[in-house]
Amino acid sequence: MVKPVTTDAADKIELKPETSLAYEMHLASVDSAVERIRGEDRQFLWADAWPERLAQLRNGTTIAELYSGKRPIPVPDGLIHDWIGALCIPGVTIEKTLAVVQDYDNHKNTYQPEVIGSKLIGRQENDFQIYLRLRKKKIITVILDTYRDVRYLSINSKRWVCHSRTTRISEVEDAGKSTERIRPPDNGYGFLWRLSSYWRFEERDDNTFVECRAVSLTRDVPKALAWIIEPIILKLPRESLRATLESTRRALVLSKA
Repeated sequence: MVKPVTTDAADKIELKPETSLAYEMHLASVDSAVERIRGEDRQFLWADAWPERLAQLRNGTTIAELYSGKRPIPVPDGLIHDWIGALCIPGVTIEKTLAVVQDYDNHKNTYQPEVIGSKLIGRQENDFQIYLRLRKKKIITVILDTYRDVRYLSINSKRWVCHSRTTRISEVEDAGKSTERIRPPDNGYGFLWRLSSYWRFEERDDNTFVECRAVSLTRDVPKALAWIIEPIILKLPRESLRATLESTRRALVLSKA
């Protein structure tokens, strides 16, 4: 009798050094590109390069797409997911937008159902240390405890950038139960090993534009478990980015009511 494949088979994996190194090399190239764009006056936003996309954003569309190519980037025993998303919120100032995004203690309310726990650990001026407990749900549900360093930088009174990077991600077993156990980092299903997010905010013409480039690292998709893992690995990065942006919009619209 052939033993059925279960999710337990996907549970025995550790992040390998060569996988992490490939991700760091990709991030270095992203960091360089972001630094160059930061200094450009005429094309601060990613959407500025395409007038049709700006028009879509002004009409209320939330955009989320791969930054380049049509598939995640394969690396040894892993995949890099490089997505960018954008939205436009009319009648909201950049100060109000930043206030909502920086209210980390309230993220468990603003960004539910994906964020189920949140806490501001520390702050020094525009540098934040935060904790978020995430629920990733597709075929199976995975709970993640994530810790992040977040830095904001003002370009001018109408433009801000932000870089958020995970410093620790741990999977949680039996979350909320007396038997809850937090796994060591870099050990578990591998549905999210690393995440680095690059935000841009611009107030323009009585609108605030919000963009986020989210670069994450996950396990690869072994053929034997593709039916379990592929829907999670390939769809969740885009869905998470869209949900984050749309939750931001919803919170800001409610703040105007």
